[in-house]
Amino acid sequence: MSSVATAMTRRVPWRALAALAAAIPLAVMLVDGLREGLTVNPIQELTLRTGKVGLVLLVAALACTPLNALLGWRFTLSFRRDLGLYGFGYIALHLAIFALVDLGLDLDLIARTVLQKPFVIAGSAAFLLLLPLAITSTRGWQRRLGRRWKGLHRLFYIAMPLAVLHYAWLVKADLRPPLAYAVGVAVLLLLRVSAVRRLFGPRRRGVDYTART
Repeated sequence: MSSVATAMTRRVPWRALAALAAAIPLAVMLVDGLREGLTVNPIQELTLRTGKVGLVLLVAALACTPLNALLGWRFTLSFRRDLGLYGFGYIALHLAIFALVDLGLDLDLIARTVLQKPFVIAGSAAFLLLLPLAITSTRGWQRRLGRRWKGLHRLFYIAMPLAVLHYAWLVKADLRPPLAYAVGVAVLLLLRVSAVRRLFGPRRRGVDYTART
């Protein structure tokens, strides 16, 4: 970026824009609910919508570091954590609707559903991996955990493929959307492999790839 473009970029309230982008889908769901526009099965529709938005936000968070490294978009790092937390919030809402509203918090029914449906196992595993990351995402936890913080947050790289697998098993019929997500996540994860970093990183682009992943 030129110095002018960099200065203009710094003045943009990126975190506020990220928050607005994350809030819009929830607002649309609320409006659709009030207008009875959530199809004939509103619970299933809300479950699907919250899951999709959560996945989109998590993929966007995963993309921030490569965008900084390959294109020099350092401003993406300012809202990377926010996107991850918003994504987790939607995933938590997705799970709450499924467990509380759809299954009525019937523990026996929930246990049977988890054991009988592989997509629920994959989704639950992804959520459980994301939970400690959301809890320890603050500066305070980063200081407490020290070097272990970075290792813990690499669980994100396991949670993302599980989330995509959950989506693929859930959709069943049209696999094109989950396959698109799978390709995107695979590319973003490959950009964290040292050999790929050397190929597309600083030597070719003149960009520092040492930012935290």
